[in-house]
Amino acid sequence: MSKDLTKKAADMLLQGATLLSEPCPYCKGVRVMKEGHALCISCGREPEKKEIPEIKQKESQSPLVETLEKKLAVLSKELEEEKDHTKQQEILKSINSLLETIDKTKK
Repeated sequence: MSKDLTKKAADMLLQGATLLSEPCPYCKGVRVMKEGHALCISCGREPEKKEIPEIKQKESQSPLVETLEKKLAVLSKELEEEKDHTKQQEILKSINSLLETIDKTKK
């Protein structure tokens, strides 16, 4: 443990850093963290920075869009089970109309 690392860790602690309960992944030494920056007091290494893929959260939808999407699911199931060609065409027209309405509502 070098004096420079000890001083840097002490400065970080004085500025509001916290000691981490997880040891250093490289040497199992004590780590200090401030503002997402972790420092090992023993070896001075930081964990490799890995890009974490961002999970796009589903935007909250209006009740109308949710209702239309539920109807779309019902119609899709009906279409799957329907044998009559004429009724299939009617269901497809309804699905198309729903899709257009959903698209307009989202814009």
